[in-house]
Formats: sequence, C-alpha cells, structure tokens
Amino acid sequence: MAFGKWIGGYLGWSAFGPLGGLVGFVVGAVFDAAVSGFGTQGEPARLVDEQNMEGQRNSFLVSMLVLAGYIIKADGKVMHSEMEFVRNVLRQNFGDDAAWQGDQFLRQLFEEQKQMGPQAFRQRIQESCAQIARHVDYSGRLQLLNFLVMIGQADGHVPPVELQALKEVAQWLQMSPSEVDSMLHLKGESLDDAYQVLGVSPDATDDELKKAYRRLALEHHPDRVAKLGDDVRRAAEKKFQEINAAKERIWKSRGL
Repeated sequence: MAFGKWIGGYLGWSAFGPLGGLVGFVVGAVFDAAVSGFGTQGEPARLVDEQNMEGQRNSFLVSMLVLAGYIIKADGKVMHSEMEFVRNVLRQNFGDDAAWQGDQFLRQLFEEQKQMGPQAFRQRIQESCAQIARHVDYSGRLQLLNFLVMIGQADGHVPPVELQALKEVAQWLQMSPSEVDSMLHLKGESLDDAYQVLGVSPDATDDELKKAYRRLALEHHPDRVAKLGDDVRRAAEKKFQEINAAKERIWKSRGL
C-alpha cells in the first residue's frame, strides 16, 4: 500500500478538517504516485470493501502521524530517537519513500506549530482529537495511544512535559489519562508494575482484579483492531501478551 493512498484516505475523512491544509502539503508530493495504481472501472465489489477497510487504516495511520508530531515537540525539542521510531514504522510497512515523506510531514507540522504559536496549535490538535474520537472506536484509540506512548519512550525516558502531553491527548480522545500510566508500565516486570497495568491498587479484592482484567482483555484484544492492518494487529498482540503477563504475576502472587 502506497503512502499516498493513506494520505488520500485522510483527506477522504471529510470531518477531519483542522489539519486539512497541512495534509495537502504531503498530498502534493505524492499525488502522482498515489493515483498511478488506482482501481479500474468495473472492479469487483469485494475490492470496494477492501478499500473501505484501507480507508479506516489510512485515517488511523495519519492520525498517528499528526499526534506524533505533537508528542515529539511537547518538550520543545525534536529528538532523533523519536523521529527515527516514526520513520521505522513507516519504513517497515510502506518503504523508504514513505519514511522520507513522513519525515517531511512532521517537519511541516513543526513549522506550522512555530507559525501558529503553541497555544493555537494545541487548540488545533485538541479539535483534531475530538474528530478522531468520533470516527475511531475505543479499541482503535487505545492502540493509537499505545503508539504515542512508544514514541515517547523511544529515547528511554518520558519527561514530565511529554507525559502531560500524552495524558492531554488521552483526554481529548475521550479516554482516561490512567490509560497512559498503564501503558508506561507494560514492559515492567515487578508486581507493582503489574498492578499499574491493570489499573488497580494492590489492596483490590480478587473480584475487582478479575473485573479489571476482563475489561482490559476485551478492550485490548487484537481482533478488535485487525481491520487496521497486520502491523497494527501485531503491536496489539504484543500489548495483549504484556497485559496477560502482568495478570499472571498478580494471580501467582495471590495463589489464584
């Protein structure tokens, strides 16, 4: 799938307007390549369904790129490790051209922020998050937030200002900021990390633990984001395994 196609999918998402002019910058760079392989007249109906699924994936991926720009620049610096994380996601799934185009997208986003000023740009991101929340289901938004958390962790440390930005985005996406805390502890191996992942206190009852785990298992199940593509599903599977590992540590400690 060409990078230009998922940019086109973003434009096709008519309600996602606040950053439309910025996305147009990228579309201008890739338009010829994007249209060269477009479907022919009379293609089977199943291909239309496939294009609809691709449109959902397109919207998800461009949303990730837009919000990644906000997180990366939250501390006023553009860290090479965070930019490289985003480039690698694009490179692994769409090729070197996509990585370059994504890099240009982000740099234009940073320039937009500079011209608008931090407060006006923050308001624009908040508006965009509200529109994402209307078009992406909760499980999709969880996976989107998970990618943003991984970007924040790319340099091995999430500074307070980036943590605040991640929690702001979570709220703007109509999710609890506690989801960020849970995701930040996914790779931890301690019992305290495990409780943080499940979002419960060590004093919680067994029934409260089981209820919390069932909620997480339902919301984070990889099948719920399968329509967003294999790479998104693989990331969700890894996260689901980490949730289960946290659950097992707690269950073992309690003899459940």
